[in-house]
Amino acid sequence: MKNTTRTLPIKDHFILPEGMIYLDGNSLGPLPKGTTARLGQMVEDEWGDHLITGWNKDGWMDQPARVGNMVARLIGAPEGSVTMGDTLSVKVYQALSAALKMRPDRRVILSDNGNFPSDLYMAQGLVQQLGQGYELRVVDPEEVAGAMDDTVAVVMITQVDYRTGRMHDMNAVTQAVQQAGAVMLWDLAHSAGAVPVDLAGSNCEFAVGCTYKYLNGGPGAPAFIYARDDVAEIMQPALAGWLGHDAPFAFEPDYRPAPGIARMRVGTPPVMQMTALEHALSVWDGIDMQALRGASIRLSELFIKQVEAQCPDLTLVSPRNAAMRGSQVSFAFTEGYAAMQALIAHHVIGDFRAPNIMRFGFTPLYLDEDDVLKAVDILAKVMRDRLWDTPEFRKRNAVT
Repeated sequence: MKNTTRTLPIKDHFILPEGMIYLDGNSLGPLPKGTTARLGQMVEDEWGDHLITGWNKDGWMDQPARVGNMVARLIGAPEGSVTMGDTLSVKVYQALSAALKMRPDRRVILSDNGNFPSDLYMAQGLVQQLGQGYELRVVDPEEVAGAMDDTVAVVMITQVDYRTGRMHDMNAVTQAVQQAGAVMLWDLAHSAGAVPVDLAGSNCEFAVGCTYKYLNGGPGAPAFIYARDDVAEIMQPALAGWLGHDAPFAFEPDYRPAPGIARMRVGTPPVMQMTALEHALSVWDGIDMQALRGASIRLSELFIKQVEAQCPDLTLVSPRNAAMRGSQVSFAFTEGYAAMQALIAHHVIGDFRAPNIMRFGFTPLYLDEDDVLKAVDILAKVMRDRLWDTPEFRKRNAVT
């Protein structure tokens, strides 16, 4: 990391279409400048010229650990505690199954109904696979601490609610979980690169997250998994992959786990995707997470104030208290899908989440107050003039 702290925003580090206001970095981050050239170099010079020797010459095999350390800095994790690869759903499965094995006398996975559905699906599938009385228990976010008892093995929570942006207090929840004798698993999909995270300080056992949102790794960028040092040395991977073996190229017939977090590697790393992510993470050199958080709050507070003044048909569903909110703001509107499509057609990009939520992300790396004010002006016109009220904008796309 560079010694100097950079002033936000750093718009010149990203490729954004002229005239577009991009408020959807919470779903897919924009392309950092230089990523295309870096990928071209990797494809032509490394894959093209070095072929299979690139695994050694170009450090492809070490990428999951090297990139993992870059992510670790942004989530308050020690060096060597994060590895990369696979999808977030796979990493949820790995962490969840390992956590259950740590509490063999307990049978309950506790989560909340603000969790991302994929996490709940993975838990449901694991419960069905295990049988033996395992169950998934889902409560309201406010009820998590009170729902703990001596049957709960692991608590699996997404820190920032994907719909509303509601943010759990990581330290308080983790403490309550561990006092009840359970294992804590955090999903940081909407936290990493958005809010300051201190995994080491929280003392949680596991965390997972994706890198295509605020970390700008690109569509399908690999996920990450963290395990606390002491846990990493004893955890038992349910997916005992070749590259999680202690000596992959010894080709032993029986699995022997690699030391630490490396045992959570599964298969061959996606080198091209990881190369794009590695370059994207270099954008964070010199970025202070506390400064980023302050800028995010200022932008989102301005947005809320202006929307409520100019768009009375929209209802705030995100927490009003900025300390309880991640880096997104959500408003409800009966015709939210059509209104979002009209807004996108006018070059302000947000997204929609069923049943009625218009969602906006605030990324101070490339957004400023002028962007926010212009976006609200356009949104107000869409609402005032009912620009959303057309068959074109009501037609649902596969991705909302």
